[in-house]
Amino acid sequence: MKRAALFALLATAFVAAQADTFVDNARVRSVQPQYETVQVPREECRSQWVNEPQAVAAPQQQQNNIGGIVLGGVVGGLLGNQVGKGHGKEAATAVGAVTGAVVGNNIANGPPQPPQYVDSQREVRSCRQVVDMQQRQTGFVVSYEYHGHEYSTVMPRDPGPFVPVQVSITPMAQGAAVPPPPRPAGEYYRR
Repeated sequence: MKRAALFALLATAFVAAQADTFVDNARVRSVQPQYETVQVPREECRSQWVNEPQAVAAPQQQQNNIGGIVLGGVVGGLLGNQVGKGHGKEAATAVGAVTGAVVGNNIANGPPQPPQYVDSQREVRSCRQVVDMQQRQTGFVVSYEYHGHEYSTVMPRDPGPFVPVQVSITPMAQGAAVPPPPRPAGEYYRR
């Protein structure tokens, strides 16, 4: 048993020593680009204009017209004096004078101006992440023929009309079945 194992080991080593390797060219039959789909994130933004009311300073009022204040105070004081009696007459005169001065000022200068508003436009920008699907080329599927047999592989570049192949020749063991010779391209096998 040990002899048979030793003989098999030596025979295998002998056959391996007999192997010969060389480079040859095989004819390229077709080249197809190979793609993969990838997700590419990007930011998508848009701008929109919005109207916003904005307060504008009211126009300056004219300086107080002293004549309106004095005249209003005198008229208000006279009216207040007519209404009251005793010590109430003095208070009514004072209240009438102050009220008359305020009314006289409003008549002479006009009422206070409310604030004014104008529409102002402002740009509002909103962004979001979106994902685009893109096709990226990963290589080429190359079909080639070598001595009547067809093979295919994926290569990083288009090899052109020929592709280099590494050929290894190893003698077959005694008594092994020999495959039939390759058929020429385009012929059908007939029995």
